[in-house]
Amino acid sequence: QVQLVESGGGLVQSGGSLRLSCATSGRTAGYYAVAWFFQAPGKEREFVAAISWSGGSTYYADSVKGRFTISRDDAKNTVYLQMNSLKPEDTDVYYCAAQAKKIGSNLQLYVWYDYWGQGTQVTVSS
Repeated sequence: QVQLVESGGGLVQSGGSLRLSCATSGRTAGYYAVAWFFQAPGKEREFVAAISWSGGSTYYADSVKGRFTISRDDAKNTVYLQMNSLKPEDTDVYYCAAQAKKIGSNLQLYVWYDYWGQGTQVTVSS
């Protein structure tokens, strides 16, 4: 069982930055890939960024490439999402999720993830 706790959300002006943190209850390095998703009301969770089990590979949605950076500090059991050049359309609840390695794993589909945090609200004002 892995518990995930997000923090770092808040209100920021367009063009500003935030850093989200996802603290895990145990060691995830080598065992779990971790990703960030957002979810608008009434819609499915959408992929934002993911970092692989080893931390050697990262993946991003086209809408955030060049603006967001995902990283992991395995000594602190924490995954970060640095969000720069924020836009009003980035406003949403952001969730982190952990996925154990499986045959056919897809890091960009929310249905493959095993554990989820409670979410943190990000609001970008224009």
